[in-house]
Amino acid sequence: MDAMKVAILAGGFGSRLAEHTEARPKPMIEIGAQPILWHIMKIYASHGFRDFVIACGFKGEVIKDYFHNFYVRSTDYVVSLRDGTERFVRSDAPDWSVAVVDTGLNTMTGGRLRRLGAWLDGPRFMCTYGDGVGNVDIGRLVAFHRSHGRLATVTAVRPPARFGGLVLDGNRVREFSEKPQSGEGWINGGFFVFEQAALGYMLDDASVLEREPLEKLARDGELVAFRHEGFWQPMDTLREKRLLESLWESGQAPWKTWT
Repeated sequence: MDAMKVAILAGGFGSRLAEHTEARPKPMIEIGAQPILWHIMKIYASHGFRDFVIACGFKGEVIKDYFHNFYVRSTDYVVSLRDGTERFVRSDAPDWSVAVVDTGLNTMTGGRLRRLGAWLDGPRFMCTYGDGVGNVDIGRLVAFHRSHGRLATVTAVRPPARFGGLVLDGNRVREFSEKPQSGEGWINGGFFVFEQAALGYMLDDASVLEREPLEKLARDGELVAFRHEGFWQPMDTLREKRLLESLWESGQAPWKTWT
């Protein structure tokens, strides 16, 4: 398996969740007592990818503090109050490597990825957004990317249904379904795989990944879609945050691909 690094875009303002993002960036909003960023990293780690590079921007110090203190929070320890020495007794911290990189306050998504270039060594790397989860088979995604030989793979997903679906027979409801996906069309679900050369499509800090870079990759025949028919859900609104919380609390969170 490729020892690829995973870049996570975690620098946006999260303006649609303003009540939760005044003091922290959106990827640090908690689902079940852990930031959604942790959930995303657990998805990758469950498939054997544990080398992360976090692109910070807005309130990046919150993300830096979280990882700086992660080991201590995951550890039992004894501290001497006389001289401050510590003895760590037990830790359940995961075996991850995490680089936390300031990519600028107003840098756009493509620009953030471009700024991470020096951190993303190796022939290829993965990338996703810091606010969306899914039960994407990362191993199959990587194998698919390697098989087609193009510069970029985007995971195509069905947009989540906002409302319950009705199948009508006259005025009678023949079927009602509260489905997580609408079944209509395909959208960008993140969970990208890029060859190093794809970074050349991201020209400066104003580069918006979802515009010129991906549009040009598509025009050049270098962008291929990995179709994901399973669960996928972003956290753009308070309603979506509550949905993810309820799924987690139920014990049946579809994106929990780890034990």
